[in-house]
Amino acid sequence: MPFSLPIETDRLILRRYTEADYDDLLKLQSNDDVARFLLYDAKTPEQVRESLAGRLADVAMDTDGQALTLAAVLRETGQHLGEVTLFVHSAEHRSGEIGFVFHPESHGHGYASEASVELLRLGFEQLGMHRIIGRLDHRNTSSANLLRRLGMRQEAHFVRNEFLKGEWTDELVFAMLADEWTRRSK
Repeated sequence: MPFSLPIETDRLILRRYTEADYDDLLKLQSNDDVARFLLYDAKTPEQVRESLAGRLADVAMDTDGQALTLAAVLRETGQHLGEVTLFVHSAEHRSGEIGFVFHPESHGHGYASEASVELLRLGFEQLGMHRIIGRLDHRNTSSANLLRRLGMRQEAHFVRNEFLKGEWTDELVFAMLADEWTRRSK
């Protein structure tokens, strides 16, 4: 199913990455504080180049495992604030997952929320997804609170289910269904 980009909000532009975004992505992905609750450690410059190459690839969003990662930039200045990602979990079951990573100096301004709402809209309204989840380390209370503000409900708390960065961690899973999105959007 086709989708249109970029997505513009009052304050943000969510757009495909370009080669010129390398320095901003390096700043984001090489930051230990940013990577603290993510599945990866802070990345090296070469790893960021690989990461950027993946973000530059066109994806149809119609096959299991595909992901669309969009740069979130401030409309007024073009400043890179972070990124949001929509994953296809199952094309057959029309399920996906959202994720978001923002520069620490961008926290507390509602940018991640504003961008994530648009990603949910893309998933439900343009891609026809039935269910979208958000998964995170249970210690990441800011992200858990953001998912709640988006109207997602917590469905699971898996206790010490993943061994990440040298320790067992708990995982929270939040979800929203298409009909819940429709009710929320009215």
